[in-house]
Amino acid sequence: MIESEAGHHPRIPAEGHHRDVNGGWLRPAVFGAMDGLVSNFALMTGVVGGAVANSTVVLTGLAGLAAGACSMAAGEYTSVASQRELVQAEIEAERLELKRNPHGELAELAQVYIARGVEPALAHEVAKQLSADPEQTLAVHAREELGIDPDDLPSPVVAAASSFVCFAVGALLPLLPYLLGATSLVPALLLSMAGLFACGAVVARVTARSWWFSGLRQLVLGGAAAGVTYLLGWLIGGHVG
Repeated sequence: MIESEAGHHPRIPAEGHHRDVNGGWLRPAVFGAMDGLVSNFALMTGVVGGAVANSTVVLTGLAGLAAGACSMAAGEYTSVASQRELVQAEIEAERLELKRNPHGELAELAQVYIARGVEPALAHEVAKQLSADPEQTLAVHAREELGIDPDDLPSPVVAAASSFVCFAVGALLPLLPYLLGATSLVPALLLSMAGLFACGAVVARVTARSWWFSGLRQLVLGGAAAGVTYLLGWLIGGHVG
């Protein structure tokens, strides 16, 4: 522990004690794994409900894995890249405004601190000192006015890679028993149910939810999706040539 010289109270470091929730990888990784497991499990279950050969089930699972992983990665890349471009456009607009009207922007920043309870004179002095360096000024205005950290923008490549890998891993679970020689849905069902609960429980480690609640919620939702597709496969399978 680091203690202050005056009061000998522990001093918490300004950085490093919070989890990174804006790095661009956590959300696509979580949704990728969940979506891969649920969608491919439901897809394969629906095909099994149609009473097809095991080779067709395996082909369906492989196609679902490949198509879903590529689709998720492309979607994440486009989404995060578009978001990043929008943020950068807002930052450039703020940079231009700082050049055109520096005094007005300084007063605007001071008002932000005044609204938070800082005395007007002190707020103007703080804004003045923060405005001494142009790049620091831009960063401060982006954080305070736009809620954007220019140094912590999500990466489209990281988001796409995380989504692709995690979707593929999730989609592989229901397929794995068939690849190892299973001839019925039961092993895939058991492994998928365990995977659904585990995914939900792992997600709870980075949220405020309890692990069992998150695990059960994901198990119920994934099981419901698989049940619906199995029923549809069973109802339609006999009528498709």
